[in-house]
Amino acid sequence: MDSVKPRNACQAGSRASKSSCRPPGAIFLVLLLCFLVGFLPAGRASYSVGVGIADTTGPVAEVVFMGYAKMDQKGTGLHLRTFSRAFVIDDGEERFVFVSVDSAMIGHGVRAAVLRKLQTRFEKIYTEKNVMISGTHTHSSPGGFMMDVLFDLTTFGFVQESFNALVNGITKSIERAHDAVLPARIFLTQGQVLDANINRSPLAYMNNPKAERDKYEHNVDKTITQLQFIGVGDRPLGAINWFAVHPTSMNNTNRLVSSDNVGYASVLFEKVMNKDAMIGKGPFVAAFASSNLGDVSPNTRGPKCEFSGKDCSAQYTCPGKHEMCFASGPGRNMFESTSIIARKLFQESMRLWQGGNVTEVLGPIRLVHRFVDMPKQTAEFLNETTGSKAEVHGCQPAMGYSFAAGTTDGPGSFAFEQGTTTSNPLWNTVRNFLAEPTPEDVRCHGAKPILLATGRMVLPYEWQPKVVSTHVAVLGNVIIAGVPGEFTTMSGRRLRDVIRKAANDALQEADLAVIVAGLCNTYSDYITTPEEYQIQRYEGASTIYGPHTLTIYLKQYQELVTAAIMKKDLEPGPLPPDLLKENLISLVTPVLYDTPKWRHDFGDCLQQPPAKVFPGDVVTVQFVSGHPRNNLMTGSTYLTVERLNDDETWTSVATDADWETTFVWERTSVVLGSSDVLISWKVPDDVEPGHYRIRHNGHYRYILGGVYPYQGVTNQFQVLTSAVKR
Repeated sequence: MDSVKPRNACQAGSRASKSSCRPPGAIFLVLLLCFLVGFLPAGRASYSVGVGIADTTGPVAEVVFMGYAKMDQKGTGLHLRTFSRAFVIDDGEERFVFVSVDSAMIGHGVRAAVLRKLQTRFEKIYTEKNVMISGTHTHSSPGGFMMDVLFDLTTFGFVQESFNALVNGITKSIERAHDAVLPARIFLTQGQVLDANINRSPLAYMNNPKAERDKYEHNVDKTITQLQFIGVGDRPLGAINWFAVHPTSMNNTNRLVSSDNVGYASVLFEKVMNKDAMIGKGPFVAAFASSNLGDVSPNTRGPKCEFSGKDCSAQYTCPGKHEMCFASGPGRNMFESTSIIARKLFQESMRLWQGGNVTEVLGPIRLVHRFVDMPKQTAEFLNETTGSKAEVHGCQPAMGYSFAAGTTDGPGSFAFEQGTTTSNPLWNTVRNFLAEPTPEDVRCHGAKPILLATGRMVLPYEWQPKVVSTHVAVLGNVIIAGVPGEFTTMSGRRLRDVIRKAANDALQEADLAVIVAGLCNTYSDYITTPEEYQIQRYEGASTIYGPHTLTIYLKQYQELVTAAIMKKDLEPGPLPPDLLKENLISLVTPVLYDTPKWRHDFGDCLQQPPAKVFPGDVVTVQFVSGHPRNNLMTGSTYLTVERLNDDETWTSVATDADWETTFVWERTSVVLGSSDVLISWKVPDDVEPGHYRIRHNGHYRYILGGVYPYQGVTNQFQVLTSAVKR
């Protein structure tokens, strides 16, 4: 397909060598330049790059999703598998790994476990210094992997299956990238995506200084930044795209595991580049990674009252508190909204890939990592409005009242509302029963009335992290700042400015690209500006180290960037506690046994497909099933849609990773352990006519012990063209 090949060598901005485009008189000069380039350090001429992808899909049934903190949002099936996408970049002296994983976030325990597994094979090649793991922040994947009490509380504790799926998938993606390393060039390009994101806390954003706001056209970032990886002979290897948007197109009523808008954008990109490969199996890897998405929503229609459709108040509540205030996306339902946002991201990223104005990334790799004990940090704060300076410090972690109110992407309790800056004696009594904040905590957190003094809670173990990861990777003329949480729009802008200034001061180089990679290595909730913090929207109430959390981070990243460029070693900082050594609590019940329906076997088809279907039709079939948690089908699939070939063999054309399929599990008897699955396939418009069937793959747990595989297959059905239908 010509549309996906790298641009012709003679086109403007081509990645290929342009020597063939030059007149004959220039050939000697080109040869001379090539000879001289041969004496440059290898890291300045090119890189070695490897890409890898692996399945991270956790338990798809009866485990609460992580993100909305809604305890009844338990999975009942699967729409899109989740993946880890890894990129290994080596300049001959240093090696850097960037991983984007379809996960709500990344905890220290997950990263530490990944590094331990890598070191059993690679020893000290991969360390805390050179492995940066970023969560996309999907809110539709199973939780229970964080270990910090607050984050695992709504998932009924630690879920070993979720943890293992993440750790194993991330590790495998890095191993695959390691094994695929080859000479390559890297290019940087940027574009703009409109109508894909809005600011969900504009009141807080407006509290930033007017002079600062006036520097920007929008109250959210519209820029998409793309790194392109091109092998020898213009072979496309992969791409990383950073764009600031919450993957919350799938709302808190969703029960199907999904990588949401950014995950589907990755699937769309990879399907184009890996023409004949099944999803997750092709050589080209495309990540859509998180950035400063803290106050950024994909629900572009904005907030409305749930039933009346009226506008919400300025603080996003509805009159009488009889209905929720929530925002919806551009589609007729959450699936369509997910697709619309994903396609906007995909289309601009593909435009950049095919013809963007690229800059080659050249120069050495420099890496700095440091753990930081946030409550013990100090920094100097300059008030841009008054011009005054003050020494500020971090606070013990705490969550404010507005945290319980939720956001317009996922509203919380009626008992709370955003913008709350005063406390309530009743809720303070409840809070104090768990842990009472000290007078210093109250003073330190300022405008935030403390609902949960998480920094003072020690039972059964740590509730929120005090020690976080801070990480910087300098790739020649590109700087990637891996941040341990959700920076808001303006927080991210300030961070980029500080990093750019620090780099310019050290290098005297003005043309540097700065990328904020969100939710990296540790998750410490939100990071607002001090001004936004005063308004105490959800993001401010969830800025856990107090009003000057950002001020401290700006100082930290300034030091990291300067050290990286100047090749100075920094103290590694205090290690976070290893919570895996704790007796982690889990209230998630295991699968005890499965029993098929009376007079049926596992895999029996209870609902057959119609004899004939057309493009646009939805084919739904039903099977007797075991519990999906008996086997996560990692790297495999619970279903296949198969087409009959001329030689009477069958070819799989879709799996449970495809957008067109859904896999829904239903418990039919708790006592007997019986269940069914409904499998749906929406026939694509470009489907190849012919005879098809649907297969279900599963495992059942025998009551006397052991887990055993089974399969079920439907009758054949015929897919006809739309022309026949007419």
